Amino acid sequence: MKYYLVAGEASGDLHGANLMKALKVEDPKAEFRYFGGDKMQAEGGKLVKHYAEMAFMGFTEVVMNLRTIFKNMKACKADILADQPDVLILIDFPGFNLKIAEFAKKQGIKVCYYISPKIWAWNQKRVLKIKRDVDQMFCILPFEVDFYKKWGMEVNYVGNPLLDEKAQFTPDVDFRKHEGLSDQKIIALLPGSRKQEIERLLPDMLSVTDQFPDYQFVIAAAPTFNETYYHQFTGDKKVKLVFAQTYNLLQNAHAALVASGTATLETALFRVPQVVLYRGGAISVGIARLVIKIRFISLVNLIMDKKVVEELIQEDCNTANISIHLKQIVDGKKRFEMLNDYEKLSLLMGKEGASERTAKLIVEDTKFYK
Repeated sequence: MKYYLVAGEASGDLHGANLMKALKVEDPKAEFRYFGGDKMQAEGGKLVKHYAEMAFMGFTEVVMNLRTIFKNMKACKADILADQPDVLILIDFPGFNLKIAEFAKKQGIKVCYYISPKIWAWNQKRVLKIKRDVDQMFCILPFEVDFYKKWGMEVNYVGNPLLDEKAQFTPDVDFRKHEGLSDQKIIALLPGSRKQEIERLLPDMLSVTDQFPDYQFVIAAAPTFNETYYHQFTGDKKVKLVFAQTYNLLQNAHAALVASGTATLETALFRVPQVVLYRGGAISVGIARLVIKIRFISLVNLIMDKKVVEELIQEDCNTANISIHLKQIVDGKKRFEMLNDYEKLSLLMGKEGASERTAKLIVEDTKFYK
């Protein structure tokens, strides 16, 4: 069968690649065409557009790039229409993908959505459009099943693909040696992979390094940037960079400062106590505070439905606060409590196999749909 996938950012590329790998097992004759990235391209098929040309963060950033977004959307619709796939698989990226779902449904193309948009956070009535335009929804967060049920929609809970990634990970036992790290305990800095995130958060993260002389700080650097780019922030600070080694870094970390996003959940799965940081554009954050109706921003707290990790947002994301909360998790009661909550989180998350379960359901249902 012919599968058309649309992923608009790095995490979507990762999950899309794993899903493609699983689809090839279920359907040896699978043909792929997609908007995605390098990881999906490594699984074969035709990469139509790279996500690097599509990912924009925040309300104002989206508005500033509307012309590019509409151009990409028009190109995606035209390509889907020309390809006539057996099934369209949309991966998160709701601002773009919900429009594509509406278009594809009108063309009689089966629509699957892998990794539900976070519609439970704001504008929940979008679920009505999803009910209308999406044939199968695959959720990766346990609380999403009940959310959709309240709106009269049955969805599939397939588990979280991050568990698949962690299960496939083989630690480098000589990681410290290979990266030139000392025997000091490591505080990992995960400032994100987008330029906007890094430039807003990394200076705040680095501002506390002098207060923790007994620890070594190591940045999980994004492979899309080079050492020179990061050195503009680190200056003469004794901070190490590791590229494309986030899991090895977390495997060896004692604590972490983490940009809000998927990385907060990954950090928890590696049992690393963390402080979550977020800074956005002033206008974007102002709008978000008006429309977003959830208590927490980190996936850890959302899944646990309580405050497990500290969230320092906007003006609260400053040197004094970061230092206070980091000190609480490198040793003492708060560290113990967080590690205990991580164990409960692990039970809620379930087991690996999200990609395989999703692929099996897509293939079986598509055959029936045809």
